[in-house]
Amino acid sequence: MLIFLLFISIHELYASELCHPNDKSALLAFKQSFSNPNPLPSWDPSFDCCDWYGVKCNETTNYVIGLDFTSDYLNGSIPSSLSKIKHLQNLRLHKIPNLVGEIPSQIQELSHLISLEISWTNISGPVPDFLANLKSLMFLDLSFNRLSGSIPPSLPIMPFLNIIDLSRNQLTGSIPESFGQMAQASKFPALILSHNWFSGNIPVSLGDINFSRIDVSRNNLSGDASVLFGKGKITDMILISRNNFEFDFSKVSFMESLIALDISHNKIYGRIPEQITDAVYLQELNMSYNRLCGKIPSDWKLRYKKDGWDNSSFFHNRCLCGIPLDPCK
Repeated sequence: MLIFLLFISIHELYASELCHPNDKSALLAFKQSFSNPNPLPSWDPSFDCCDWYGVKCNETTNYVIGLDFTSDYLNGSIPSSLSKIKHLQNLRLHKIPNLVGEIPSQIQELSHLISLEISWTNISGPVPDFLANLKSLMFLDLSFNRLSGSIPPSLPIMPFLNIIDLSRNQLTGSIPESFGQMAQASKFPALILSHNWFSGNIPVSLGDINFSRIDVSRNNLSGDASVLFGKGKITDMILISRNNFEFDFSKVSFMESLIALDISHNKIYGRIPEQITDAVYLQELNMSYNRLCGKIPSDWKLRYKKDGWDNSSFFHNRCLCGIPLDPCK
């Protein structure tokens, strides 16, 4: 009788497992690829993999559709076995400092992938051009890694890609002109390329994009970044600080939606247009360390109360004057 009950219990355990065998096999191969004695200890093959830490299954089909975890203890590279999780839609490998090597080419086989985040790791090598084969991808975050080389021109023209974050790497070269075709299926993409070694001019084609936000700060970019501005756009954040941009700020117009603007540490000249006061949501402002001149606008129409800008927002310019700096003569 005890043997019979034990058999029934084991049968019920396996009968109740929802995870597809192929997915489970791929996840176990993923686990076993790391050099730790027992990586991901909660991934016990005796239990349904849909209940494992960081694993999400579709409630209807029970296929694994999400893999999301953080770990200080995984040692190794990104396993190619990930490509066998055929229905994966969201992959997030975040704050895994001992994750090294390059992004494996097998990732391009994840045809259902919508979101890919590999951030705060020590992966290196290039931003692979094969990522352009992920035709369903909408969100790409490869920030805080050790990636190097240039951005493949094929990357921005992925049909649904709406957010690209390549910040805090060691990327070089110019920003591809193809970014002017970014997010063909989206109206308001976001582009974050800060803290790299990019050089050259901002592509004129970026002026045709109505970005929700753009951050190219802390690079070695030059030329005219005025194409990023425009009264009719909906951009809420423009961060272009610590580059070598040089253009006439007097000719810039501002979107009402702007929340954060940082143009500091450039060679931008001219006056601050009075029209900037139409940016009624503006909360963060830094124009310091440029070559601006003239009176600082004072008739702000801010929706949220602001007790005047601190002088650090304007100091170290050629001849700016007025509140919060010295009075104009």
